[in-house]
Amino acid sequence: MYRGPAKRIIPCLDVKNGETVKGTNFVDLRSAGDPVALGKAYSAAGADELVFLDITASVEGRKTFTDMVSRVAAELNIPFTVGGGINELADVDRLLHAGADKVSVNSSALRRPALIDEIASHYGSQVCVCAIDARHDEDGWHCYVKGGRERVERGLFDWAREAADRGAGEILFTSMDHDGVKQGFANEALARLADEVPIPVIASGGAGAPEHFRDALTVGKADAALAASVFHFGEIAIPDLKAYLRKEGINVRR
Repeated sequence: MYRGPAKRIIPCLDVKNGETVKGTNFVDLRSAGDPVALGKAYSAAGADELVFLDITASVEGRKTFTDMVSRVAAELNIPFTVGGGINELADVDRLLHAGADKVSVNSSALRRPALIDEIASHYGSQVCVCAIDARHDEDGWHCYVKGGRERVERGLFDWAREAADRGAGEILFTSMDHDGVKQGFANEALARLADEVPIPVIASGGAGAPEHFRDALTVGKADAALAASVFHFGEIAIPDLKAYLRKEGINVRR
């Protein structure tokens, strides 16, 4: 029986133009509903946390986005992580004031790694989640930015170690190869990440069945598993998933 800290189950809302969307391998987006209603439903269903990503964050949309964050936060009683378009401390400040508990940085941190140090020293490591979108190319795992459209010359493991050294409190790793395919998480890469970084790792990309969550949390050694479409489209209910994981000997919160 696993006796460490309870493993977390985290629904993710990818939001574009005010609605929740979900794609496959980062493309072919389809609508999945109203973020406020979904956030409220997940909080009531026993989700441990909620992640909210503005996947097309832009300067023009910031005001609308902040308003949406406030509306979602008002419905939650669980930790709330928000990402998208965070380039400086003023952006973090705005989102924390809107009701976020943590912020997720991705492309902006790869462009300017000192952003992680700034967030951690200003607000504490627990506020800073470093999200990494990576793909297994012929020459190994590489990081991608701009919603998975552009490869950068940083390897997944090297960047994750640096992010942890700079003060990130968690790594949110999405395997682009597995995203939306529902064939399971990138467990080998997850296990290596868990071994190489001293902070919690959140698995993302690949959930299609309860067994996939089990494997990510055991074989992949992840501290949390995040998913979107299987929750949004009612394929897996969070209370059922948690009951299954408990039956499999995994320590999850009630």
